[in-house]
Amino acid sequence: MASEPKLVQGLGFLDSTMLVAGSMIGSGVFIVSADISRQVGSTGWLLLAWVVTGALTIAAALSYGELAAMMPRAGGQYVYLREAYSPLWGFLYGWTLFLVIQSGTIAAVAVAFSRYLGVLMPQISATSWLVPPINLSSKYAVSLSTQQFIALLIVLILTFVNTRGLQIGKLIQNIFTSAKTLSLIALVIVGFFVGRNADVLRANFTDLWTPHGVSPIKPDLAFIPTVIATSGAFGLFVAFCVAQVGSLFSSDAWNNITFTAGEVKDPRRNVPLSLAVGTGLVTALYVLANLAYLCLLPLEQIQHAPDDRVATAAIETVFHGAGPLIMAVAIMISTFGCSNGLILSGARVYYAMARDGEFFESTGKLNNRSVPAMGLILQGIWTCLLVLPRTRFRDANGVEQYGNLYSDLLDYVIFAVLIFYVLTIGGLFVLRKKQPNAERPYRAFGYPLVPALYMVVATAISIVLLFYKTKTSWPGLLIVLAGVPVYFLWHKPLKAP
Repeated sequence: MASEPKLVQGLGFLDSTMLVAGSMIGSGVFIVSADISRQVGSTGWLLLAWVVTGALTIAAALSYGELAAMMPRAGGQYVYLREAYSPLWGFLYGWTLFLVIQSGTIAAVAVAFSRYLGVLMPQISATSWLVPPINLSSKYAVSLSTQQFIALLIVLILTFVNTRGLQIGKLIQNIFTSAKTLSLIALVIVGFFVGRNADVLRANFTDLWTPHGVSPIKPDLAFIPTVIATSGAFGLFVAFCVAQVGSLFSSDAWNNITFTAGEVKDPRRNVPLSLAVGTGLVTALYVLANLAYLCLLPLEQIQHAPDDRVATAAIETVFHGAGPLIMAVAIMISTFGCSNGLILSGARVYYAMARDGEFFESTGKLNNRSVPAMGLILQGIWTCLLVLPRTRFRDANGVEQYGNLYSDLLDYVIFAVLIFYVLTIGGLFVLRKKQPNAERPYRAFGYPLVPALYMVVATAISIVLLFYKTKTSWPGLLIVLAGVPVYFLWHKPLKAP
């Protein structure tokens, strides 16, 4: 009888670093600075928002490095939560990952690809219908636009490609991560050396810290006061915490390399090292990209960039008329590579869960190319289903508009993602107590101060979001908690001997 296929250790240090960086860099860095700048209102606070996000991300990555070196197995964060707390906590993370975090992010990134392809091919748009909206209720509909069709095609193609083996998925990841890293470097060079505007620099850097043109932060709870970044220290603190949502989301998915730890060569060394190098590289690029924006555009124009496309507005100041096309190509490269990394990594979590008897049994098997093909297929199907539903709403003129369901789901789950990060890093402390003699080839940098500091700051941001973004925080928590009864229905207790 032929032996069961096993995971192939085909990812070296460079491949692992490319997976970290490539999963992080999507479309966010090109867009979210507009919203951040409206909330914090000054050059200094905009840059500090990205620096703090980078510091938090690197601190978390360095802490995860110890867990990754200690447990270099497929599933990554799912395994860490299971070992630190209980199988229930691992399941809740995997449940939320499959339902929203991974699949919703893939859907969002794939639609971002097709949206920017529409800049090159105008027939691809959100309102060019193949199947016009079919209203399901007063708030929801389903449709198939040409934009949605391209997004589905991207998901299906990359899912199929990744079922053909790790090597081809790795090749795509390396090529596209290299290309988008070079795109960001080119953006920085243009901002620093080609299009730098002395008047813009003077306007942006004369008064670094005084907020201007800020948007009020309106709480979802009636008894909580509305604040604004100009209303003193508390208002600035709240605005800064809320602003972290955009930059943190743009820096997310760095943990995906832990999902593939079973396929990394010398994982006890390469996974922690790739986490540190990958997050450090992306943090540097993000901060430099924002400095480039500030060399090309006054802050007011960043705050009010058309459709929040800050990078496009910045490049347009240098390459008049060509800015939208240049950035469309750059963002398509970025989102294609990001989609591939997310698709490749996510299935490894479902594989690990199935091996523990906590997901569909078929997802715990490898195909003849030594990859969890069924996990990839199920993830692809669910992601496609998230692309099709639309939210219904009316704009200020009373005209009916259609949004994307996954956008709401991603808003809901940002709070939950932060909580899982805090819990996982808390697991570092738990496992030091529970398993003091376990082999730890790498120990978390700055332990216990750096991990504890991350937990404090991330918890503070979560509390602010809970009170000021209640409509998106509580549903995220409910999505996680909905997994509790599912776990007990799924989990089969061991029979007594």
